[in-house]
Amino acid sequence: MAPFDRERRWRGLDEGPRPPRATLVALVLAAATLMTLDQATGPDSPVDALRTVVGEGFGPVETATSALVRPFTAVPTWFKQKDDLREDVRELEAENAALREQVATVDYDRNRLAEFEGLTRAAADLGRSLVPARVVGYGPAQSFTRTVTLDAGSDAGLRPDMTVVNADGLVGRVLRVTRSSATVLLAVDARSVVGGRIGRTMELGFLRGGEDGTLDLELLDQKVVPAQGDVVVTWGSDGAGPYVPGIPVGRVTDVFASVREQSQRAVIEPFVAFSSLDVVGVVVPDGTATDRALVEADGEIG
Repeated sequence: MAPFDRERRWRGLDEGPRPPRATLVALVLAAATLMTLDQATGPDSPVDALRTVVGEGFGPVETATSALVRPFTAVPTWFKQKDDLREDVRELEAENAALREQVATVDYDRNRLAEFEGLTRAAADLGRSLVPARVVGYGPAQSFTRTVTLDAGSDAGLRPDMTVVNADGLVGRVLRVTRSSATVLLAVDARSVVGGRIGRTMELGFLRGGEDGTLDLELLDQKVVPAQGDVVVTWGSDGAGPYVPGIPVGRVTDVFASVREQSQRAVIEPFVAFSSLDVVGVVVPDGTATDRALVEADGEIG
């Protein structure tokens, strides 16, 4: 193809039908005139009639079109809101689960805190240092003994024949220890013998475990008759053990006279609830090396 022909062809495309320039200029001037006139006349604008006609004609069309298109344009927003709602539901479910757990354990936590606080008061009242420990097991019924296992042993400074108390009074004495545990013979066990003293009269005797969770008190002076309500505390020695003196044991509830033995037997209701033991304290010498916090003799945590 000759260069002249190509030039003519491209020139022909450029020279296609175009609106006359005069018409374009006239439209621009007309639009500017209408805008100026509309702005200058304000509420009396001659364009209002035309604007009204256009609004009445296109308004319903715009409304119908918007109603048809809105469901499609709202799809991305709906998916985003759905994901946000799912995340909110997961967070609320986790929060509710945590709250339910707190509500379920609030009584348990409150009781444990009260036991720890009671143990610090007991240390201050007795003026003795205590190694805190928790009861983690009860002795098997087949052994016919009443013992408990503590989660503290020789590493905590415990050794056999140490006195065990809780916030209410005497629990028992340590029988044997390992590095991390200890076995405690409860005061209500049938094999247990505890030296007791009636606080009101200072009379001495021996406490033995009964069959129904109580203690039997036999006084050295058989002529002495304890009164109901008398409080019995331990009678012992700091050095000889196994029980340190002055620890509350229980209260006299009944007194029986044995005609054959010509003696008096007093029934002691212990202060300690042995069926719900949890936090206890083992009486140790001051300054005992231990693997846990020590409740000092003044009730402070060392």
